[in-house]
Amino acid sequence: MIRRYGEAVQPGRTYTRRPGAYAILWDGDAMLTTFQAEPEPELQLPGGGIDPGEHPVHALHREVMEETGWAISAPRRLGAFRRFAYMPDYDLWAEKLCHIYVARPVLRRSAPTEPHHTAIWTAPADALAMLGNAGDADFVRAYFGL
Repeated sequence: MIRRYGEAVQPGRTYTRRPGAYAILWDGDAMLTTFQAEPEPELQLPGGGIDPGEHPVHALHREVMEETGWAISAPRRLGAFRRFAYMPDYDLWAEKLCHIYVARPVLRRSAPTEPHHTAIWTAPADALAMLGNAGDADFVRAYFGL
């Protein structure tokens, strides 16, 4: 059974399933997160949607690069959660199926290319206090034993 976070399912509303891959990016000293300024300011685990036919690990590499500018290595899947949410960028009610990985950021190649995103290094406890959704926070809490 996959744990659910976020808003309750609204009866009669149609949700589109949106699988995604996200990562706890840890270099041994700090955690790399992404701050998305729009449409709502939010600190997030880097990652995003898995395109149809795309492997989740490929999506993870692509999304982390877009949102942080960093290349990663050795992704390892930790688990998954789902949440039901409105996605204003897509004008879509979604059932987000979030696959969570841990990986090591190894090389900064560029600034983030995803609009309104900023890469932010932080201590895991600080990230935990600021993450925008409870599913991300629970995985960070469990991984670091916080």
